[in-house]
Amino acid sequence: MSESLTNPGEGFHPHLHEPPGGTGPVPPLRARLHHIRAGALDGDTAQTGGMRRFAAVSGSTVGSEKLWMGQTHVAPATASSNHHHGASETAIYVVSGHPEFVFLDDSGAEPEEIRLRTGPGDYVFVPPFVPHREENPDPGDEAVVVIARSTQEAIVVNLPELYALPADQG
Repeated sequence: MSESLTNPGEGFHPHLHEPPGGTGPVPPLRARLHHIRAGALDGDTAQTGGMRRFAAVSGSTVGSEKLWMGQTHVAPATASSNHHHGASETAIYVVSGHPEFVFLDDSGAEPEEIRLRTGPGDYVFVPPFVPHREENPDPGDEAVVVIARSTQEAIVVNLPELYALPADQG
């Protein structure tokens, strides 16, 4: 039996040194599959107050060029700071807890704060540049979500409010 079958996740194909067509060597991070173990997530990523982000798939961890993926943990009875993710599209999968995602809907006559109450197995999509925050109202349990972004790295722009008042109202 091959080593990759007897030791799942431990092997790779060392013979893959050159891409089809012979255009030169493949960068080492992009010539193999990567197994990121749960305990090996990288906390050295963009952060927002009230939550902790951990990178699993990023340019620095695996050499990805168009994707960032990781976890976010929101402590019990905590709300994150208001923020957006720049040009990134963000997809969120709720792993545990009942996090709430808060944003401002200004499509009607009066702006209205909207609260999406979620649970395990739910998904949330955050379009580019949409200010929001995550809240965990549970007094005893942390909320954990998996995040995928359409940019290589975690873009986080922290904001003082969910929206900026027009100059004539500020």
